Amino acid sequence: MTYLRPTPRHRHALTALLVVGLAFTGGCKESPGTPGASGPSSDSGIGSSGPATPTTAPASEAAATPSASTSPSAPAKPGTSSTNAAPPTVSGGWITVDAATQAAATRAFFARKPKPVTGNPVKVAEFNVGCTVSHHNSDDPIVLPKLVGASHNHTFWGNRSTDANSTADSLRASKATTCNSPDDQSAYWVPTMYQNGKVVDPTEVTVYYGSRLKDPSKTQPFPFGLRMITGNAKNQVDTPDKQGNHFWCAGIGGEIGRSADKTFPVCAKTAHVVRQITFPDCWDGKHLDSPDHKAHMANGDHTGACPKSHPVPVPSVSFVISYPLSANTNGITLASGTSFSMHADFFNAWKDEALAARVRNCLDQKVKCNSAGNF
Repeated sequence: MTYLRPTPRHRHALTALLVVGLAFTGGCKESPGTPGASGPSSDSGIGSSGPATPTTAPASEAAATPSASTSPSAPAKPGTSSTNAAPPTVSGGWITVDAATQAAATRAFFARKPKPVTGNPVKVAEFNVGCTVSHHNSDDPIVLPKLVGASHNHTFWGNRSTDANSTADSLRASKATTCNSPDDQSAYWVPTMYQNGKVVDPTEVTVYYGSRLKDPSKTQPFPFGLRMITGNAKNQVDTPDKQGNHFWCAGIGGEIGRSADKTFPVCAKTAHVVRQITFPDCWDGKHLDSPDHKAHMANGDHTGACPKSHPVPVPSVSFVISYPLSANTNGITLASGTSFSMHADFFNAWKDEALAARVRNCLDQKVKCNSAGNF
């Protein structure tokens, strides 16, 4: 299976694969995948524990309308990064890493000897974490930091402490996560989905870390505190190529029709609605964030390599989100508006050693690992 967006021609094949593994603001439009890319396979890595949270919430689509968190959490106390990096500098929305520290981290990473590959793993550069929903609130610590309730409502998974005041250090200090790897303290979120005003939470989410590049062997970990978004919360209509709506059906029977407004698939009773969202995997090597939360990242170019402007290959993060919807998909909206406004946020707070081991052993050797980072 690939990270590339499913087309009508091969959605049926993707459905057959996903049914086994899935038994289951603002920014620019998602960019298309890179030729020769690889992505999530049928091993979802799902199996995490953690209580599912809200079943109802007010349907607010106004970007500045606060709504209460259904699982409120007190802001975590600031912690200390496990590295001795100089603090990043901030200028005009650009958050700059310390060049000497980053260079040393890169040298140390590639000096690591990868773990010998054992068994017969799938030759796909990939590892994953399986997650469940943590909480909801109208915060966005990337786009609207420290502005409590200033965003449209979001559905969070991973780090339970995520709110408007979250920082890299506060995420690192918070140990509680709804993902099945305690080493992953990252925060992940998307706009909340509603059906006729009632929250529809994902039953499960798999976060894949892989590579869509032709040669993934030089992939290195994200720096601690890197953040990015993909998608466009302001986009309310389909794209000219009619590929702007990426919700599709996974499971036996697949898609059997369309919703009344034609924007959502109607799935067989044995299937469910899925959304896949993929982030870029090329970094500029200099910034943890940028004014639009995207300019420091890029997709591979037509050759399947990172462009000169963003020369550092990093893991491509991809969310595969499974919603418990099948035959009835009428009346669905997102907190940001229509289905075409779907977007996603990632704030890296992985433990350094755990992330480095997975990238070196799995991605750099182009083999598939499970949620524990094992072959």
